Amino acid sequence: MGRDKIISRARDVLRIEAEGIENVAQNLDDNFKNAVQIIYSCKGKVVITGMGKGGIVGTKIARTFASTGTPALTLHPGDAIHGDVGVVTENDVVLAISNSGETEEVLRIIPLIRRIGASVISMTGNISSSLARMSDVVLNTGVKREACPMGIIPTASTTATLALGDALAMVLLDKRGFKMDDYALYHPGGELGKRLKARTSEDGKG
Repeated sequence: MGRDKIISRARDVLRIEAEGIENVAQNLDDNFKNAVQIIYSCKGKVVITGMGKGGIVGTKIARTFASTGTPALTLHPGDAIHGDVGVVTENDVVLAISNSGETEEVLRIIPLIRRIGASVISMTGNISSSLARMSDVVLNTGVKREACPMGIIPTASTTATLALGDALAMVLLDKRGFKMDDYALYHPGGELGKRLKARTSEDGKG
């Protein structure tokens, strides 16, 4: 592959992934509003679960939630069926991620979560899937195509799911009135923590 083709291919990938995010944005409906309200009203925490790359995306979403005023953690479906589902309570919301909506390990734990009494929100690219039917609210993360030439490697779909997670977190942040001081409280470390501390100190002087 020549140098020109390398840049051309990279641009194609980025455009396909941007297209996927735009597709999810266009598909937003009352389900998104309902998901926000369920999480906002949650008296417990958000438990995010998913397998493979979906689980990795879920970890990032959980970390963003946790640092912006929505208590959240991740639960591996494999660990869940060996006792770790005990982390879920009836006051929690479970956010289940599966692009196909048919991921066996995820489907296996949903009935357990249901018996506990937690609400279930799914993020899936297949709104007619088994996971969707088992959920209280379904968020459509469907994209028209993946960026890989075979059309199967999770690329645009994972990017779109991650972006939708960010949209949830930012809407909840706004709804909670989460401010700079709050974020500084949760993020005291690193260079960002230093900048936040300096910023809040300056604001306090005013």
